[in-house]
Amino acid sequence: MANTNSVIDISGTENLQRHWGWLLGLGIVLLLLGCIGFGMEIALTIVSMYFFAVLLMISGLSHFADAFKYKKWKGAVWQILIAILYLIAASIVLYDPLLASTIITALLAWTLIIIGVTRISMAISLRDSKGWGWILFAGITSLILGILILIQWPMSGLWVIGMFIAIDMIVSGWTYIFMAIALRAAK
Repeated sequence: MANTNSVIDISGTENLQRHWGWLLGLGIVLLLLGCIGFGMEIALTIVSMYFFAVLLMISGLSHFADAFKYKKWKGAVWQILIAILYLIAASIVLYDPLLASTIITALLAWTLIIIGVTRISMAISLRDSKGWGWILFAGITSLILGILILIQWPMSGLWVIGMFIAIDMIVSGWTYIFMAIALRAAK
């Protein structure tokens, strides 16, 4: 039976316990990279857009390969159309990564606003339930984040994506550090 008092299920982690230092090292590296990333959000945003363009290209080329592999399939023409759309999108992102990040940031802001309003509505409908306040808190947080991003748009398109990547690296870094500490303590 799993230990419900611990975040980590120790029963299947003997290998991790032996190598807890690697997790600690990974956590420290991610934490440092995230902190460095906070100083270069624009560069991080641009690099992420280039990475996104590469993914779009790979998807487009994969659709082309699939279409030509099954030429007699009725869907081959649609696969070619989809491939062309992926490659056009990749070309646009490569041509102007800042425009792409600005558009994606606007979509992200509106998504956060819609999610925030939805969560607030959900919380209001669940007022009789235990823990509804946490849903309300999450909704208000999403709504505020979306509005803050939108207020600073289009300039926020330069840094928001990079900032989110840096935050993710920092949170992941701390997660691995705490996991390594817990594994070492359980040894």
